[in-house]
Amino acid sequence: MAVQRLGLATEGDAPAVRDVPVEAPIAIDIGGIGYAVMMATPLDLEDYLTGFMLSEGLIRGSREIGSLVISAVEGGWVTRVALPPDAMQKVMVRARRRVGESSCGLCGIDNIAEVLRPLPQLKARITTTRAAIGAALDELPHHQPLSRQTGAVHAAAFCTPDGQIQLVREDVGRHNALDKLIGALARAGMDPASGFFLLSARCSYELVEKTVRAGCPMLVTISAPTSLAVERARSAGLTLVALARPDAALVVSGAETIIA
Repeated sequence: MAVQRLGLATEGDAPAVRDVPVEAPIAIDIGGIGYAVMMATPLDLEDYLTGFMLSEGLIRGSREIGSLVISAVEGGWVTRVALPPDAMQKVMVRARRRVGESSCGLCGIDNIAEVLRPLPQLKARITTTRAAIGAALDELPHHQPLSRQTGAVHAAAFCTPDGQIQLVREDVGRHNALDKLIGALARAGMDPASGFFLLSARCSYELVEKTVRAGCPMLVTISAPTSLAVERARSAGLTLVALARPDAALVVSGAETIIA
């Protein structure tokens, strides 16, 4: 995209060319029901749709998806998903409760009690070290090609307890990046309970919710948490590490899982 560089602290106005990430509406049709329209980067959409439905509690695993068709249309993308009858009952119940959509996938629910319904207690536990967290942080930029190209997308990574990055997904929305990662893990048959999530984003409550519902016992983010994120993480038994930087990190909950 052609832009104009504007010199501020130094002189240097000049024409420039800048890559920008694609952000497009993704219409999600489940069993003929228009369930949601989300704004996302149209990459790894099979992973995204799988992770989105897992995060929404519509399916228990990727094998429940009967078929998934993705079509480019003018202005965006349309996705059509077929689910078994018992899953469709959940879709219809959830669809009736939604009055609007946003990238978090929860903000359109019109019942506050439903949004704040208790999270399941995490049963999985891992132990890791500060060195492992530091190693994953150091390695993450090498797995962010879209971020290097545009400087405008988030990444969600799945890491082993010793800090090795196994999978990464990127998107303009931090919630979408995590949904893509959750979906990618499910489709690859990888267990989120065996490692931790690392996100290049602010730790909002939606990210905590998605992590817990995926069964992952630990979440590391490079920016600060919100009050509700802290409350939800502690209530579910999630190890939460925020403001993770090369020199230090803030252990919000579950400090006993981090050794050495």
